[in-house]
Amino acid sequence: MPEVTKTGRLHQPVTKRATRGDRIVRAYEQLRDLIISGRLSPGSRIIESDIAERLGVSRTPVRSALHRLQQEGYIAGVGRKKEQRLVIAPLTQEDARELFEIIGSVEGLAARGAAEASEHARDALVTQLRHINVKLADASRPGHPDPLRIFEMDMSFHRRYVEVGAGPRLRALHDAIKPQAERYVRLYTSALIDEIGRSVAEHDAIIERIGSANAEGAQRSVERNWRNAAVRLRRVISSLGERGSW
Repeated sequence: MPEVTKTGRLHQPVTKRATRGDRIVRAYEQLRDLIISGRLSPGSRIIESDIAERLGVSRTPVRSALHRLQQEGYIAGVGRKKEQRLVIAPLTQEDARELFEIIGSVEGLAARGAAEASEHARDALVTQLRHINVKLADASRPGHPDPLRIFEMDMSFHRRYVEVGAGPRLRALHDAIKPQAERYVRLYTSALIDEIGRSVAEHDAIIERIGSANAEGAQRSVERNWRNAAVRLRRVISSLGERGSW
């Protein structure tokens, strides 16, 4: 029951449901970060008790977090229903193709919105995008490539025009799907260094069309960038093999 404080106000105690909800959210976010960063390897088996111990929580919030992650595609079930076991979703050519196509469509709409923004907003965005693209090119220079820096600059480039051109619904959709593609980019960046020059050139086309308020051109340029990225990644995966595939 509510307690009456010295000031005469009712004090509502924190409910177990709210506390449990917080634990589930934290477990979900921690697990998702571990998957995206590659610290939980693609294809590796998930054991609830081990995950609970690693996160310092009970198995109940872990089970709820795993269910949500499975719905979102970060986790997959293998085997027959009664004998099904959970594993970290593998990185495959077909999955990458589908993901990159979806992200290209979502970010293409964001780029269209950025090209339709005010002249002041476009000018500021173009300046930022050019600066980031120069850093991306520098990080991939022959003899001194920096895979981590390449990853950071590429993610920053795309994130910036999404922030400017996407509305709340589109941004929420982007936030839900983009981290799954980041798994591929993180793990295969080193093998894609020789292809970064093509990405930089495609980024230049995106910048030019946003700057000139060419909404349709900006959308198509982003879609083309992601479509070409999928082709480049497919070649790398064909060479190095799929991660965690059974």
